[in-house]
Amino acid sequence: MTTSYEGSPIEKQGLLFEEMAGSKSNKKEPYSMSIDEVPDLNGEGATDEEDVKEILRQREKYSWALKGEGEYGAGDFRSKQCVELLKQADIVVTNPPFSLFREYVALLVEHRKQFVIIGQMNQAHYKEIFHFIKDNQLWLGYTHPVAFVVPDHYEMRSVRSWRDAQGTNWRSLGNACWFTNVDVPKRHEKLPLFKKYSPEAHPTYDNYDAIEVGKVSEIPFDHEGTQLVRDFLENGGF
Repeated sequence: MTTSYEGSPIEKQGLLFEEMAGSKSNKKEPYSMSIDEVPDLNGEGATDEEDVKEILRQREKYSWALKGEGEYGAGDFRSKQCVELLKQADIVVTNPPFSLFREYVALLVEHRKQFVIIGQMNQAHYKEIFHFIKDNQLWLGYTHPVAFVVPDHYEMRSVRSWRDAQGTNWRSLGNACWFTNVDVPKRHEKLPLFKKYSPEAHPTYDNYDAIEVGKVSEIPFDHEGTQLVRDFLENGGF
C-alpha cells in the first residue's frame, strides 16, 4: 500500500515502472494504491515481476484519488484519508519530508506503528525526537542509506553525485541514517568496554550528575552512571 503523485517527475522511473504508460496529467495529483496479492496474470505458472508490471499497467483497478480535508491538502500525511491508510499499515517504510520530521515521527508513535524511515543524523538531537530515543521508543539503524538513484534531470553536484557505467545517476547523503523501532538482535549485544574510570579522563558536568564521555571507546566499564547510561549499556547502545 502506497501513496504517490500522478505527474511526479520521478513517477514510473523505477525498475517495475519502466514499461508503464506516461502520466495523463501534468498536475501533481495524489493517489493511493493498494495491492493485496499478486496473481499469476500471464499464466506462466508462477508469480513474478512481469505479473507485478501487469498490475501496475492496470493501475485504475488498484488505486484511487486522495482528497484534501480541512487545513491539510490532498496527499498530506496528516489528512484524514492518509491517517486512515496509516491505521491499516503493519509497518511504514518511507523517506518523510525532513522539514516535517518531528510531526511525522509523532504521528507514527501515536498510532503505535512499526517503522523504518530515512532521516538525518542531526534530527536525533531534536528534543521532540530525542525523548523517544531516551524512552526506548525509537533508535537509529546500525546501517546507513549510503546512495540512491536520482532521475536524469537532477542537477549533478561536484561532490556526492556520480554516474555509473550504465549511465545511472547516483547521489549520496553524508549524514543520512535510519530511524526505526523495529527490534533486531544486534541492539542487545553487549558493548565491549575496556576503559577504566578516572576523574581526569571523565570530568563531571556542573549542572547534571553525569560524566563527559567523548566517544564510545571512552565509556568506562567500572562506572555505573545515570539510569540513562545503564539503559544504554544494557541495550547495546541506541
